[in-house]
Amino acid sequence: MRVLSSRKALRVRHKPAHTRSVFWTAFALMAMLATLWSLASPIFSVPDENAHAAKAIAQVRGDLTGHPVAGVRHSVVDLPEEYSYSQQIVCYLFHPEMTADCGFELGDSGGADWFNTWVSAYNPIYYYLVGWPTLLFDGSAGIYSMRIVSGLLCSVFVAWAFQTAMSVWRSRWLPFGLAFLAAPMVLYLFGAVNPNGIEVAAAGALWISLLRLLQHFDGRDAGVVSSLSRRYLWTIVTVASIVLATARATGPLWLVVVVGLCFAATGWRAVRTLFTTGSSYVALASVAAGGLFSILWTLRGGSLSGQADASDAPQVGASFMHGFAYVIQLTPDYIQQAIGFFGWLDTPLSVAVYWPFVAALAILVALAFAGLDRRSVVTMGIVTGAALLVPALVQGYSAHQTGIIWQGRYGLFLYVGVTLVAAWLLSGRSGRRLAFLSTRLTWIGLTLLAAYGLAAFFLVLRRYVVGTEQSFSTIWENPDWEPPLGALPLVALYGLVSLLFLLWAGRLAARSARAEAEAEANSVGDTNPGASASPEPETEMIRA
Repeated sequence: MRVLSSRKALRVRHKPAHTRSVFWTAFALMAMLATLWSLASPIFSVPDENAHAAKAIAQVRGDLTGHPVAGVRHSVVDLPEEYSYSQQIVCYLFHPEMTADCGFELGDSGGADWFNTWVSAYNPIYYYLVGWPTLLFDGSAGIYSMRIVSGLLCSVFVAWAFQTAMSVWRSRWLPFGLAFLAAPMVLYLFGAVNPNGIEVAAAGALWISLLRLLQHFDGRDAGVVSSLSRRYLWTIVTVASIVLATARATGPLWLVVVVGLCFAATGWRAVRTLFTTGSSYVALASVAAGGLFSILWTLRGGSLSGQADASDAPQVGASFMHGFAYVIQLTPDYIQQAIGFFGWLDTPLSVAVYWPFVAALAILVALAFAGLDRRSVVTMGIVTGAALLVPALVQGYSAHQTGIIWQGRYGLFLYVGVTLVAAWLLSGRSGRRLAFLSTRLTWIGLTLLAAYGLAAFFLVLRRYVVGTEQSFSTIWENPDWEPPLGALPLVALYGLVSLLFLLWAGRLAARSARAEAEAEANSVGDTNPGASASPEPETEMIRA
């Protein structure tokens, strides 16, 4: 009883950061950053955005999957007059020297009232979630409004990730790891009409919330047991899992991969307890239903069954080994794309601009591999290996049918997982000997990421405003294209919000480090050495 009271007192004195304020602050900052990205690039400048937007516009008006038209390869969806489309809208694609001032707007006379979208058979859930603003706004305003709604939805999942991460007092490295969910390429996809963005956001929430939930079921270490209720954690895990499974056709596979890696990270004890607890099965059944719906929809629609032509992609008809080896060779290119290849892969940043991001990533991952115990290093090896090998395995399997269609942005849900697991492991018991480095390195890492984010935002905006061949001064002296609110105000706002995010995340990490140090010091004085050898009182307290 004395040990039980001691443990309860410890948890009361060292309560983690107020999770509700963490959620709303993270949501507000991420929503502002995503919204600024959604305004900074012209409509349809994000990969496949014209196809996704056309599907959403048609779907909320009752056209669920389009209809075939003789002589047209993909299904056709009908567009209302105010959304008539012409390819002239995106005249600048693959011409980085050209600005986005193409002289044709969505809804102008002369545009087509139909679009042959290659995503017509995709799962409809995302498109219902983002398509409804087009019932209220016309033309470009409707596309920007869909982008903003998509960014808000993604921000909810990132806010959940922050909330669950900071719901324990042993979380000093996690703000650093979570900051990679605010990387430019991630935010770029958040603020676009493309399910790739919500896929990454849902995966980020699932990585952290499932790890926290499994720690809740393990119950051996009070320092990593979430202050959030088990029901709330299950809610986040369930919603994130269903959204990840239904975002794209490969969603059910990505769900299995993320869940499997989380199981490997926490160990058999937690997994066994989760599956032997009766209350888990309602949530598990909901996740299974969402995954089954996604699989059945994909099989019905045939979005993965079409045979590609040799002109569609390289390696069509190749064997598994040829496809696998081809993707492995291109892995460095895919990583570079995930860091900062914007537009339709036609707006890369110079290699020198990437270095702040690479340095921040190297700090976190190198510490996880070099400073943890053997089991944690093995866990990092498994997660990192999956991030590198899963794309090659998937493309090797499908190369004979689809060819090599992989892009770096498709692997973001795995790359982000590497940073989140690294921060999670460093924040645990095996990372205690590196605890003295956490606050300083977190500030350094956050500064590097913020600097890279602002540089990427400015350079991508410059590409569309004046083109890549004009001097920087042309942006304010003689811009050809202006985004909503204007180019320079957007840059200034992005810099301000990035600074606010940096300061907030840094203070969050510092506060967590102080709380952990105090809790560790008090636990030494509060715990009876003879009684603490048995984990039973602590386990009973956690269950209560």
